[in-house]
Amino acid sequence: MIDLAIIIVSWNVKALLAACLRTVQADLATSGLTGAVWVVDNASTDGSVELVRRDFPQVRLLDSPVNLGFAGGNNAALRAMGFVDPNQAISTEASGDLPEAVLLLNPDTEVQPGALRALYSFLKNTPQAGVAGANLVYEDGSFQHGAFALPGLWQLAIELLPGPGRLVESRLNGRYPRRWYDQPQPFEIGHPLGAAMCVRAEAIKQVGLLDEGYHMYVEEVDWSRRILATGWRAYCVPQAKITHFGGQSTGQVKVSSFLDLWRSRYRFYRKTYSPLKVWLAGQIVWWGMQRKIGQARKGAAQGVLNEKELLERVQGYQQVIKMWQGRDNLSSKEKI
Repeated sequence: MIDLAIIIVSWNVKALLAACLRTVQADLATSGLTGAVWVVDNASTDGSVELVRRDFPQVRLLDSPVNLGFAGGNNAALRAMGFVDPNQAISTEASGDLPEAVLLLNPDTEVQPGALRALYSFLKNTPQAGVAGANLVYEDGSFQHGAFALPGLWQLAIELLPGPGRLVESRLNGRYPRRWYDQPQPFEIGHPLGAAMCVRAEAIKQVGLLDEGYHMYVEEVDWSRRILATGWRAYCVPQAKITHFGGQSTGQVKVSSFLDLWRSRYRFYRKTYSPLKVWLAGQIVWWGMQRKIGQARKGAAQGVLNEKELLERVQGYQQVIKMWQGRDNLSSKEKI
């Protein structure tokens, strides 16, 4: 029996991936846990695959010829372990070493000593816990929000519409007080950031795999919501500290990443909330994107943006409006 399986889905971040794997291996070595590390490479072209094969031969590598996205990449490893959706038969390609818990870990993270044991032990000793998130910090050690309430209308309004700046850090915006992260006791949350999300095997077997209709972003929010809906609870474990550099892969394709984010948010709202709430959310998004268009044009007039940058931004904001008005052509995977 494997105590903890760690899945790292990577795309063109070779140096970060190597640093991440080194910290994972170092912490596993002193944790007393039996662990298995999986790397799913999403068609990288920077030599990531060769690096893993050469320097980390004990890692279980899945080399995908196409970019499967975050959900698809994690699901590929979960299926290889033996996890399946509840209505499917066990895969004949499963490795047969189903772990007690699975940690989804971004390649732009570094595990601090004791983090893996803290996450695993909390799940092991807390029967109602299905999900455990880490205490994330930035590269310089400063605080990073690693846990949030499930998103709703308030979060959209605070992000997109003018209002008091103090609301950004408030509970209305789904944030938890910073002092909670400084205490040793875990606290209940809506969902952890997907950069470090530890899930109990029983919860995965009950709710199934991640929804691959999300190519990027919101997958962990949706998975947490489904897990909570079956009676499990989610927590942040402050003693599990992990450094998260943030946005290293998605930052390589900023325009498409922006559209992926808002397409995924739209999918989440349609799956989760009533038609009235989705409509209200759409109105907030419409006003918010119109505001961003105005800000972009003002920036261009002041010489902050060139003509190409202005066009890209305006077209992106307009595309988001089309999505949330139901006029965007979704792929077959994205349709609900």
